[in-house]
Amino acid sequence: MTEPVASYGGLSWWGNFGEYGFLTKLRSEQLRDIGGSLSAQSAFTLIQGVETLPQRMDAHVANAAAVATWLDADSRVDYVKWAGLPGHPHHDRAERYLPSGPGAVFAFGLLGGREAAQKFVESVQIASHVANIGDVRTLVIHPGSTTHRQLTDGQLRGAGIGPELVRISVGLEDVEDLLWDLDQALTSATGQERS
Repeated sequence: MTEPVASYGGLSWWGNFGEYGFLTKLRSEQLRDIGGSLSAQSAFTLIQGVETLPQRMDAHVANAAAVATWLDADSRVDYVKWAGLPGHPHHDRAERYLPSGPGAVFAFGLLGGREAAQKFVESVQIASHVANIGDVRTLVIHPGSTTHRQLTDGQLRGAGIGPELVRISVGLEDVEDLLWDLDQALTSATGQERS
């Protein structure tokens, strides 16, 4: 602890770090020599996640396709920005470069603007209102009242977001349950039934 360490240019753990010298020595030398190691449970969980990722992504994308198609056909929804839809400007590229599908995160805009989008997010019962993406659960957020709240409606539109925009990360729930949840939230947000 008090002698110079040749592999660290003559550094003395105690001389340089005082009472933190031992911890610094452990972190520096042991991490360098042995490497970081996960606990057995963490390693098991990590490998399970990696090994099942292709199957989970297939399910995410299938659910996203069903949700995006359903939303695109709903009169309460102004637009859907998902490259898997034929009307999207990058649909051809998505089919070419992403043959399994363009992922499970996309955005859509509600008729009724900011108030309808906020009410929609507050009304979901199965989906969770969080800023994350890529979870096994369906997640929704209204950027205009959360992550981009400081921007005016004009600034939001200038950034390509729009006050009516909702972002969704489609999860692995049963798609019929998701569509039910989206339908009841849209009804609550707009005061209109699906037509």
